[in-house]
Formats: sequence, structure tokens, C-alpha cells
Amino acid sequence: MKPRIIVPLVSAATVGALAVGGAAFMRSASQNDEMSASAAGQPSALSGRASGDNPAQWHLPIEAYMPTEKQKHLLAGARDSLIDACMKEAGHEEWTPAPDLPALGGKSLVDWRYGIHDAALAAARGYKPAAGEQEAYDRAAEDGAVDAAGGDEAALKGCVEKADGPAPAAQRAGLVQQISGDSFEGSMKDPAVVEAFAKWSACMAEKGYTYKKPMDANDDVRFADPYHVSSEEKETAKADISCRDQNHVQQTWFDAEVTLQESAIKKNQKALNEVKKANDAAVARASAVSHR
Repeated sequence: MKPRIIVPLVSAATVGALAVGGAAFMRSASQNDEMSASAAGQPSALSGRASGDNPAQWHLPIEAYMPTEKQKHLLAGARDSLIDACMKEAGHEEWTPAPDLPALGGKSLVDWRYGIHDAALAAARGYKPAAGEQEAYDRAAEDGAVDAAGGDEAALKGCVEKADGPAPAAQRAGLVQQISGDSFEGSMKDPAVVEAFAKWSACMAEKGYTYKKPMDANDDVRFADPYHVSSEEKETAKADISCRDQNHVQQTWFDAEVTLQESAIKKNQKALNEVKKANDAAVARASAVSHR
């Protein structure tokens, strides 16, 4: 059984919190298969700078040292099959794992990392994910939360430990998380980003809104209820995106992060190469399990 955190709802304030450290939003295993990839199967940065106007299709350099969504799907599937077989061998025929949580919000590491960017969605949902996504997520979370697992904890723990060798759980190495988190925090101190934020704030002020930084609007406590989207929230979100686009906030912010990550990767290249080797080895073991 894959470790899961059951979170039945997502508030506007959660967007910024999850962005720090590169966690962004939870994603289903089938997502991001259309991400650009290198020969090694790892996502690659788009020529080091933002390209196009859809952040969901941008890729940060540190992603080259993270398992892709396809690889995470392979690892999780192999792991589940081993644990399921182990539980049945232990006499727990009724065992069933909790369901995967479906997509909610951002569809990639960068999507929603810097806040909302879809004008049509903002007009309908403000700072919230699409209504259908929230409903599907809540249903899956509820199913997982009430899942009795069908077996005792000791047996499950033993089967999980048994699966750790041939199919370890997909993880981001501590160094990778650190670089991702540090670059996100550090990018907001970049002079170009500071200037973009100031221009965005002035633009919002002209529209009647008082916020210093883009995430201040995103995290406004008035918009925290995940099941209520007020007209005020919608209007604020539309103004937010208009000012973001006018002052190239997302692109400037992303470019600053790319620069910081490139520097950090260069300084930690040897250790990151080992991270990549470990990822590749884990995927190879999981692939062997899947093809038994």
C-alpha cells in the first residue's frame, strides 16, 4: 500500500504552502506523461527559461533529478502488487489498498507553483480548483479514509517492509527537496521578481485591491473555504491574472528560479548524479517486478 495523506479539501492558502519545497499539488499517476523528456526519461527545462504562456508546460532544472509521473506510477504499481500478494499469502484475502487520490489543482511541478494563471477557470472558480476535480478528490479521500484495509497492522507493516527492497516507494531526495524549496524562497528576493511584484501590486491597487505580493491575494483568508466561491473572489482572481499577465510575473519568477537551480545543481552535481542513479535503479527493480 502506498503511503497516503488523506486531505479532503484544499484551500486557497494551501496553494502557496504546497508550492514551497516543490510539492505543489497532489497528482494522479497518469499525469504529466506529455511532459518533455530527455533520453534518460527525465523531464528537461525548456531551454532554461519560460517558453510559451502556460506554466503547466514549463519545467525546472531540478526535475531532472525527480522520478517522472510515469516512473512513480511504475513504482507504485509494482509496490502495490507485491504488498497485495503478501497480504493474501498471510491469509488476508479481503485486503484492498486505498484508492489513489486524483488530480487537484496543478498538473505539474510548476503549474500553480506561482499561483493561478487560467483566466477562464479564475472567472468560474476564483482561486479554487475546478469543481469536478474537488468533488472527485473528496470522494476518493473519503473512500480511502474509511477503508478498513481488511488486515491487521502487523501483517501490513511486514508486507510493506518486504516490498521496500524490490519496489521502494517513490521519493524525492532530501537534497532535491532542499534545492527546490530554497530556489522558490530565494527567487522572491531576485531584483527582477521584486520589481515584477511591485508592478503587480500597483496594478492591483488601480483596480481597488491592496496586496503586496501575488500570493497574498492567493492566500486571502476570505477565500479559504474550499466549497464556497464568492463573486468577490472571482473578481479578485480575474484582476490578479490580468495584472500578472500585464507584468509578466510568472515568467520572471520562473526565470529567477531557473537561475538559482542551475547554480545549486552545479554546486551539488556529484551528489545529484547519485540521486539520479538511485532513482534509475529503483525504477529498474520495479520494472523487473512488473514483468514477472
